Amino acid sequence: MKDTPYREFGWNTSGPLFYHKIICPQIERLLPEDGSPILDIGCGNGYFANYLLDKGYSVYGIDASQQGIEIANRSHPGHFFTNDVSLTELPHELQNIPFKTVISMEVIEHLYDPREFIFFIKKILNKHNGGFAIITTPYHGYLKNIFIALSGKTDFHFSALWVGGHIKFWSKKTIFTLLREAGFENMKFKGAGRFPYLWKHMIVTAETYPDTTIKTISE
Repeated sequence: MKDTPYREFGWNTSGPLFYHKIICPQIERLLPEDGSPILDIGCGNGYFANYLLDKGYSVYGIDASQQGIEIANRSHPGHFFTNDVSLTELPHELQNIPFKTVISMEVIEHLYDPREFIFFIKKILNKHNGGFAIITTPYHGYLKNIFIALSGKTDFHFSALWVGGHIKFWSKKTIFTLLREAGFENMKFKGAGRFPYLWKHMIVTAETYPDTTIKTISE
């Protein structure tokens, strides 16, 4: 049995993963051009954050993987910190930075408690008068799920054998509900990769302000 901790993804290079080519260009087009600080939650090996830093953006990253953070800091030391999102607090080095944008790519599908994660993002943004969240996750909609089943790929796609794999499978409706519950506003959706309604990923944006109220599904 491997002795690698569950929180370790197994990072060993600073290069991109398969989804970076699909998602990163679209995220970059959404980023503010005012130089305001950006936080990448679940930054992994820091590939995208370092790319943005090289282009002049002000970016910091956190991840539960110490291996990933060590790799990320090779390019821009002091911009990346080991931090488990379940702690619901940023490392002290980042707590007073006025983040106006939070990015989280391909993280929420791995989390046992996604509500706690969304409130963590909201807390970071609202500490400095609110801001903008960009969240990506594999797309699951009605037609795509039917296609997966008819193609005989269900066991592969929803594999129970992947240690640390996906445990939540999001549709536009469910992730909008989650964000709305937490008081986010102006949610927008964009599919990414493959064909409409069979998208590989979805990119969801939302805004939050300190005076937004928490809502429940029944409302």
